[in-house]
Amino acid sequence: MIILIVGFLFYMLTRGYKTTDYQNIDINKKQRLQGDLADHEAGLLIALMAKVAKADGKVCELEAQMLSNTFTDIARVFDNSEEVREKLKEIYKREKESFENTIEISSKYLKLTSRNYAKRLGLMEYLLNLAFIDGDFSKTELMICEDIANTLEIKKSDFSSLIAKFEQFYARKKQQAGMNLKKAYDVLGLKEGVEFSVVKKEYRKLVRKNHPDILMGQGKDKSIIESATKRLQEINEAYEIIKKNLVK
Repeated sequence: MIILIVGFLFYMLTRGYKTTDYQNIDINKKQRLQGDLADHEAGLLIALMAKVAKADGKVCELEAQMLSNTFTDIARVFDNSEEVREKLKEIYKREKESFENTIEISSKYLKLTSRNYAKRLGLMEYLLNLAFIDGDFSKTELMICEDIANTLEIKKSDFSSLIAKFEQFYARKKQQAGMNLKKAYDVLGLKEGVEFSVVKKEYRKLVRKNHPDILMGQGKDKSIIESATKRLQEINEAYEIIKKNLVK
């Protein structure tokens, strides 16, 4: 699901930008990199992503995956894609080390896209998606995103709407996860909050009780075995949900 969101946002960010300026991304045709990639729209995009990704001091697995996908998607625009991808990774590694030039990079991006507000808004949505992707939008991430948004001349109402959209999305996701967790405890016949050792003990007991091989050896009817097989699948899924939640 996250990958689909990333792909859609990248498409919205780059679609329909009909310019002959070599410093802009044009997904409608292959282009040969000219000049310094750090001054190209592609390099500026990655530099800003680096600032947001490191704003909370860590890069989670989902953020790393989103960055990797972006490196690949952008590199495909160029004839020399492998070379460009490596250079984008170098820009990311360099720019994640400091926030001092965030305004400078944002200003360069504004200059390249001064007549395309929708494109800048798309970039802001892309950056916020990166900030929210780990489910926690920190104060530092908000501060960095605000600096970028202000420099890109994003309307405050649009910026607030984007944040509200992501907050609502992840709030729903968290609520759904909570409901799934409650159901998992119900499946195992346990109350929330019990020790994981108790969960493991009950899980093993239920597996023995519902395992089709054991029931087959006991000479149980086919209908009972089929029902137990479905029950065992529920038990396994419930155990994995609880394990993921309790064992960090």
